Amino acid sequence: MRLKWMSVALLAVSGQMAWADDAAVRAAAKNLAPDVRVTSVRATPVAGVNEVVLEGEQGPMLVYINDKGTYAFAGELIDINKGRSLTDERIEELTRVKFDSLPLDKAIKTVKGNGKRRLVVFSDADCPYCRKLENELVKVTDVTIYTFLYPIAHPAANQKSKQIWCAPDRAQAWSDYMLQKTLPANSGDCPNPMEATLALGQKLRVSGTPTLIFANGKRAPGYVPADRIEKLLQEAAR
Repeated sequence: MRLKWMSVALLAVSGQMAWADDAAVRAAAKNLAPDVRVTSVRATPVAGVNEVVLEGEQGPMLVYINDKGTYAFAGELIDINKGRSLTDERIEELTRVKFDSLPLDKAIKTVKGNGKRRLVVFSDADCPYCRKLENELVKVTDVTIYTFLYPIAHPAANQKSKQIWCAPDRAQAWSDYMLQKTLPANSGDCPNPMEATLALGQKLRVSGTPTLIFANGKRAPGYVPADRIEKLLQEAAR
């Protein structure tokens, strides 16, 4: 008897073997979200449930679909015994940044203490949460901070960013403005990386400020307190 080839994948789920109809799962995902691309389908620890990665303009999204492509749900998949969000862990994995590929020469470099640890921050001069973050970064030492000026909050932030970049001491000018609201007295007409930085942020899908990126590629969007930053820096250094 001849076997008919089918779009079916053999998946191992919780120690058992289960057949997942890859084509049916992908078709179901496209029915749910026709405007996005299905980038992967893989088994979850839950028998008969597959993780589907959808790639949209705002970055990767997860949806869970059964083997036959007849049921789906969106939300967090939680390992109750271990107290872990498998969804959060997977999104973190999918959104990691290759730190060494970042054009750090287009960022303001601030060295604190021995500067051994590294941190990137996408920040907006007119973003109140960015200013709040700067007050937390004052408490962190032994780190080199690369600040990408990313003026997306208000139109005036672009001109202020150019003036800060054109200052003789950019790191000091950034600190003076964010902590004391003192802007450098220049026209901001020197060569600057604003367009390149905006393009970089869009490529990395940095949709809000501040956004922190650690040396291990992990992102932390929004305001982060100093103790949490320290913990993430230690984690990235391991």
